[in-house]
Amino acid sequence: MNLRSLLLCGLSLLSLSTFAQKGIIKGRVYDEINNEALPFANVFIEGTTTGTTTDIDGNYTLELEPGLYNVTASFVGYTNRTEYEVQVSPSRPVVIDFALSESSQTLAEVEVTAQDRITRKVENPVSVSTLGINEIQRNPGGNQDISLVIQSLPGVASTPNFRNDIIIRGGAPNENSFFLDGIEIPSINHFATQGSSGGPVGLLNVNFIREVDLYTSGFPMEKANALSSVLDIKLKDGRSDKIGGIFQVGASEVGLTLEGPINEKTTFLASARRSYLQFLFSVLELPFLPTYNDFQYKIKHKFDDKNQLTLIGLGAIDQFKLNLEANETEVQQFQLAFLPVNEQWNYSVGAKFTHFGENSYTNFILSRFMLNNTAFKFENNDEENGQQLLDYQSREIENKLRIENFRRSGGWRLTNGFGFEEVKYITSELDLRVAPGAAPRNYETDLRLFQYFVFSNANRSFFDEKLNLNLGLRLDGNTFNAQTANPLNQLSPKIALTYNINSDWSLTANYSIYNQLPPYTTLGFRDTAGTLVNEDLEYISTQHLVAGFAYYLPFNAKISVEGFYKIYDNYPFLTERGITLANLGSDFGVIGNEPAVSSARGRARGIEFLYQQKLYDGWFGTLAYTLVKSEFEDANGDLVPSSWDNQNIITLTGGKKFGKNWELGVQYQFLGGAPYTPTDIATSSLVQVYNVNRRGLPDWSRLNEERFDNFNRVNIRIDKKWFFEAWSLNLYFDVQNLLGQSVDGEPLLALNRDDQGNPIILNPNDAPSLQRYDTKLLENGNGTRIPSLGIIVQF
Repeated sequence: MNLRSLLLCGLSLLSLSTFAQKGIIKGRVYDEINNEALPFANVFIEGTTTGTTTDIDGNYTLELEPGLYNVTASFVGYTNRTEYEVQVSPSRPVVIDFALSESSQTLAEVEVTAQDRITRKVENPVSVSTLGINEIQRNPGGNQDISLVIQSLPGVASTPNFRNDIIIRGGAPNENSFFLDGIEIPSINHFATQGSSGGPVGLLNVNFIREVDLYTSGFPMEKANALSSVLDIKLKDGRSDKIGGIFQVGASEVGLTLEGPINEKTTFLASARRSYLQFLFSVLELPFLPTYNDFQYKIKHKFDDKNQLTLIGLGAIDQFKLNLEANETEVQQFQLAFLPVNEQWNYSVGAKFTHFGENSYTNFILSRFMLNNTAFKFENNDEENGQQLLDYQSREIENKLRIENFRRSGGWRLTNGFGFEEVKYITSELDLRVAPGAAPRNYETDLRLFQYFVFSNANRSFFDEKLNLNLGLRLDGNTFNAQTANPLNQLSPKIALTYNINSDWSLTANYSIYNQLPPYTTLGFRDTAGTLVNEDLEYISTQHLVAGFAYYLPFNAKISVEGFYKIYDNYPFLTERGITLANLGSDFGVIGNEPAVSSARGRARGIEFLYQQKLYDGWFGTLAYTLVKSEFEDANGDLVPSSWDNQNIITLTGGKKFGKNWELGVQYQFLGGAPYTPTDIATSSLVQVYNVNRRGLPDWSRLNEERFDNFNRVNIRIDKKWFFEAWSLNLYFDVQNLLGQSVDGEPLLALNRDDQGNPIILNPNDAPSLQRYDTKLLENGNGTRIPSLGIIVQF
């Protein structure tokens, strides 16, 4: 029997293996503040007559055919909640717990309004978007990477060079913070840019994720140590019935996730993933070979109904080697000449103990983060005889404690708490690859500082929930210098208002101030004499002004429009380059390790439109449009377009669920051309300069004078699922950049060579310091389509 016959036979068996078995949705409905059960609550499947009520302990069970369902829980005196796109399979029960919040409406009976169908955050009603697990997993081109998936939301720009930089409302990639189950996670990407947050591949396993909230303003005060966004990721709990798991082969990696009970009160989730990009890149003769591994776990122990403990861990091991055999083309030779060898590992671990009181609950959170980053580069990649151009070794360590109390009292929802952190930044750097006039980097630093903060938030609805008022205050300080030590210098107030005109229309407004410490790479930078150069740096500050409206439609959809204005102050200004740090962060390596002063201003303003369609009659999708203008100061103190000034951003993501468990998703992205700084050819072509840097240096006197072309991208994904009694199978075909649109990069400054392959010097008789290479600019475009076939086996 040939291969074709075997495939046809296998597909026939899969088609015949159907699906008389039913699946189960089960869970608990409870009060979100005190964790007490809500007996006799209604739990029903949207658009059907199928439903049930909870028992005396708040538990429920629904038996359903395999498929996708929207599940709603309601209880008199509480706000309804809907979980969208719940995937039911006979191979495993789906656990959906509903934490309901008290409503102040005077209703005689439960009424499901259009607003209830789209989840709203009562405490943070402004500038927040929510994604469920199915929206994340099936996102076309998202490769099940949360950093890519959120690019479908308004205000979120991407870098078209296939990196995961999160650019929110014209802010830099280092202006965001990330939380897993309330525990802060500083790094969520492999090969992360130190001093920023981006990288090429995410390290979060989406099989752990239950829901994601992206706040682009009006941040929760306990998490408000950011300037542009807070990504709040909620993880699911492990299975409590038996051991199960997911085996997955994707575009770039293979992984295994296991979950199940440890005992009657304890469950676990654990995963390990490894990439095989290095083999693919070797076959494609690319000059670099990346390898990454990551590990993740979650353990949850319930002592009783009032006390529980959550443990999480996340780690990565990344290696970036050079493929010295791939050196035939000019682009290959160029990349080999300047790319360093890099190895990086990091881990985050945390523990959260939660105690529920009569009308409150308190979280006690301990966590630790550690990053180890090393890189080296030798002239001509000759480690034996070549001059060492780069030797970088760095560690960042954060130990954190946060205590937060959430209370319900007299119609108010109150949040209060404080935190304390110990930070260590230890670095040794030798870097000769600097521009003329700048001192080579040759220093060691050992920085230790302590951070502290307090926060409070009060929220209440008035006039039968017509008006919602949210007031917050946070104070931050640390021991870096006298200015930063005084928390009154880092005062962060917030006021947000929501007015519900009726059940379909609402108005929102927000004014807030946020403060964020500059990167440790900048705080700890020293000169060759060992002097702490940037000892007078201050917190970066931004003011947010936001206003908008939302219209909720009866078919699980929402239309919203928001205008925003962000004003930056005290941004680090890099004195050697004459630019603001806010313009950096979308490249590999390290940023911020240079002299700086807290003097730069900036602003970002714009308007956003969002149409979000949750699953309805088999259709789903979002349309997001953002008009943004982002500017920061140049060396003359003038506001000029920043590196994130894309101006127009459009993302259309949609799909349809068909019969027999077929699903199609399509995404269109338009990204306005971002500014970039042209190459200083006159300086870069000097022999002594080029021999060290092996690439063109930007002409910072012409900061962001050029723009890339606009970028269009179409991504597509097709899924087919089979459900069996003990396991399920999902095959998907995903294509990123279906149309092969070229991705512009900055032109590469390469050398013209003679017939023997030697670089040509234009003026060989001049003094060595004046000699100049004959150079040329190479186009730096990449229009590669990236198809991938994925297999997901769930058991």
